[in-house]
Amino acid sequence: MNEHLNPDPDVVGQQPSDEQPAHESGSVPHVKRVLEAALLSASEPLTVLQLKRLFAGEVDADNIRKVLDELKADWTDRPVELTSVASGWRFRVKPDYQTYLDRISSDKPPRYSRAVLETLAIIAYRQPVTRGDIEDIRGVAVSPPTLNALTERGWVEIVGHRETPGRPAIFATTKKFLDDLNLRSLEELPPLDELQASLEQAPNLVALEAASQPPQAPSSGDGDDNPDSTEQTHAG
Repeated sequence: MNEHLNPDPDVVGQQPSDEQPAHESGSVPHVKRVLEAALLSASEPLTVLQLKRLFAGEVDADNIRKVLDELKADWTDRPVELTSVASGWRFRVKPDYQTYLDRISSDKPPRYSRAVLETLAIIAYRQPVTRGDIEDIRGVAVSPPTLNALTERGWVEIVGHRETPGRPAIFATTKKFLDDLNLRSLEELPPLDELQASLEQAPNLVALEAASQPPQAPSSGDGDDNPDSTEQTHAG
């Protein structure tokens, strides 16, 4: 640690501050407590830049990263862990314990159709792709509700338009998609056959039972549950 983070309370104590107790100003334990409080109270991941603002320039980014690594180690054996994801740092309940919390949660994860999950997998592993690209791979037409379900969830977004006739929209996954999978980048995506298991372990994500079940015959009562009930086999 450099002079911004002096772990020796006696040394820090020689420079009393008018605004903070001398034994806390700039010390590693104090910085760690502030970071811990900020991350535990945040509803979204926080970047190093955001965390740096907590200290009004007294602690640089490199030292904040070092303290974050120490804080991560401190929580290793607890049911909650500190993780680094695409959007920053956050605390999350470990998957082994999330199962118990789900039993008392009133928020139930939405269930998506097989078509939605297949479309998500294609976008994740083949991005950037257009709707036509997805249809060529799946062999069926992709209905608007399929892509709407993914964009409304915040997992997919339009990142541009292909310079071809009609200028079709180009789709790619978002940082939120990586955050929900507890990943920092697309390079960390698991192999395709492991994607379902990864999603199942992530808290508050889509329930994937529907992905492993055969498609059901359309009926008058299925319209609200299956956003792809209008999909038809692609002729070409």
